[in-house]
Amino acid sequence: MDAEFMSENVESLGEPVTLHPERAEQGMRLDRFVADRLTDLSRGTVQKLIDSGHVLVDGIARKPKFRMTPGEVVTVDVPPPAPDEILPDPLPLRIVYEDDDIIAIDKPAGLVVHPAPGHPRGTLANALVAHVPGISVGGSNRPGIVHRLDKDTSGLIVAAKTDLGRGVLLSQWADKSVEKIYIALVSGVVAENEATIDAPIGRDQQNRQRMGVVRGGRPALTHVRVLERFPDATLLEVQIDTGRTHQIRVHLAFIGHPVVGDAVYGRPRPADPDLDRQFLHAAALALDLPDGRRVRWTSALPPDLESALHELRDRREPRS
Repeated sequence: MDAEFMSENVESLGEPVTLHPERAEQGMRLDRFVADRLTDLSRGTVQKLIDSGHVLVDGIARKPKFRMTPGEVVTVDVPPPAPDEILPDPLPLRIVYEDDDIIAIDKPAGLVVHPAPGHPRGTLANALVAHVPGISVGGSNRPGIVHRLDKDTSGLIVAAKTDLGRGVLLSQWADKSVEKIYIALVSGVVAENEATIDAPIGRDQQNRQRMGVVRGGRPALTHVRVLERFPDATLLEVQIDTGRTHQIRVHLAFIGHPVVGDAVYGRPRPADPDLDRQFLHAAALALDLPDGRRVRWTSALPPDLESALHELRDRREPRS
């Protein structure tokens, strides 16, 4: 994700989620089953939820080591997070649109979206609190933010300033009416001009810090279209119908074409252009405003990504 819809994060819903074990999950521990399905929750968090009676199997509280059987119904009730005070940081924001209810930002690479343990300041959330005091809406400690971009992904992100704005945005992410377009440079030459990647995403079983295409993961759909080919790389337009954690990066790595500069899902190649981060940019975002108007914002590639493309084009052009 690389854009992730926050209402898909059960920690932000505060309402029960129902899960159904499949044949491949026969005999899996309850804590692992829930953590694999709800990838925004750590295994430790899931165990605490189970121990406190917030996870039921067929209406009965079970132990974390309880073994799953297909046909059972697992209900996970995640309490709303305790509100954390987000301190205002008057950071510069490139605002592409703002009204009484929502605000759209062109986020630079390197800016974290919301605070995390050990990183309480200097985030987009801190900047939004400074720009719009009282922006925290919907009882969330992520002030108005309904989707995310990774720290090193640049481009468009929208946030709600009011409960009305939040409701309008969440409903559109839920019915998949938001258009989200990204530009990515990937390793290798993609043969097809257009393709769709339909593969479930969940927590990587070998490395819990990563996501991966896994059986029993959450459905994820990514569409790609070739914009330009180079001898050892391909420039893609990417559109996502879902918003799983690291979705674009995981899906592109899954088909053998990881995003150039992605240190987690790819590896450096001698032919890669000189980049200090992954080549992934949220280039367009279209949605309905609270007043019903449909809008579409675009964001040009930032200088570091443009420079990388120029480097590849210079290599490709024959010298006179």
